[in-house]
Amino acid sequence: MITRKRLAARACGLFAALAVGLFPASATAADEPTAKEPPKVDLVLDVSGSMRANDIDGGSRMAAAKQAFNEVIDAVPAEVQLGIRTLGADYAGDDRTLGCKDTKQLYKVGPLDRTEAKTAVATLAPTGWTPIGPALLGAAQDLEGGNATKRIVLITDGEDTCAPLDPCEVARDIAAKGIHLVIDTLGLVPDAKTRAQLTCIAEATGGTYTSVQHKAELSGRVRQLVDRAADPVVNPVATEGAKQCAGAPQLKAGLYSDRETFGEHRWYRVDVLPGQELRASVSIGADRAVNNDYGVLLRATTVHGREIVRGSEAGDGRTDVLSTGLRYPKAEVDDSDSDSDAKPAAETVCLQVSNSFSAPTSVKTTPGMPVELTIDLVDGPGDISDAAAFGLGRGWWTLAVLVLAGLLAGLVWGWISRWRISVWRTN
Repeated sequence: MITRKRLAARACGLFAALAVGLFPASATAADEPTAKEPPKVDLVLDVSGSMRANDIDGGSRMAAAKQAFNEVIDAVPAEVQLGIRTLGADYAGDDRTLGCKDTKQLYKVGPLDRTEAKTAVATLAPTGWTPIGPALLGAAQDLEGGNATKRIVLITDGEDTCAPLDPCEVARDIAAKGIHLVIDTLGLVPDAKTRAQLTCIAEATGGTYTSVQHKAELSGRVRQLVDRAADPVVNPVATEGAKQCAGAPQLKAGLYSDRETFGEHRWYRVDVLPGQELRASVSIGADRAVNNDYGVLLRATTVHGREIVRGSEAGDGRTDVLSTGLRYPKAEVDDSDSDSDAKPAAETVCLQVSNSFSAPTSVKTTPGMPVELTIDLVDGPGDISDAAAFGLGRGWWTLAVLVLAGLLAGLVWGWISRWRISVWRTN
């Protein structure tokens, strides 16, 4: 019945498409596709005094950064809106209060004038402090508004000198706002402390960290990150799971983001029609120091609490992201048992996401760890070649095959044994 209805729906869609093609004047402005917003990238450059060091291919770190910026500006895709922000570029004094406010927008995020952008970069000279936290806050404001892909690329040679505004906490706060802003970090000849801080900043927003020792590495990596912003991506939809299934948000097929504290359970709801298969996966990022031995659970239940299927995964401190998933195929409705004109009723499936993370008492528990939940609803398995159609994914058919094989092997072995004994007695 469902297959026939799908065929009918596709036929109607084809006729509708032909009608629109034959009568274009009847189309309205509302039918036209919405123009996609151009991606936005803000390059954040450290111009503190330490950038004078001459340890990158015989030249200064500042010279390597300028060369990389010029090459990137020349190669920026036309559809990318680029901006440049500096930190430590103006104040050379010893007043910490003033030094930690030294960040400014050198080139406004927008359509790129390559000559103007290069001229602005050419005027930079290593000067002051390293206020990474305030610079990240400023860059997030530079990128405010709209639903475009947004990326910050931070280039620095040292750790922040303006704590207690911890840049890692700033990155977590940016991620918690659900604005889908990714921060990538590049460390120029970094030490262990700088590497740890930049890694924490990047991981808090789903970005990447790269250690740079040479000019070619810096230019190539910055270009790669800017080009990545132009690639089409799916932005997760921010949602908030409930403590019980009864009040859980209703999700459709798509990608969702949430936050979950240590040892928390969160619930979501998905409607699955007969003949569909629910495929769900969840990833939880350990974006801070956690104790070893932890796990993630994704469980599907009925609205009455009966478990349908589950997926789980455990870790021991060797990974930053832990993922698991599940599949639930819902059988077709038999035409003989239902009214052919009635729409098949969907089953509400409750999804529970749980974790067993823990952390030392010195680690902050808020905001919660980042959660990414993927929901997909596809046509249910109806082919013999699909193991899920016969329950192989849950192991029952495997067990039945093994039992049957053991039974047949026992009968054959018994028959051979009796034949050997009878031959022995005859001889």
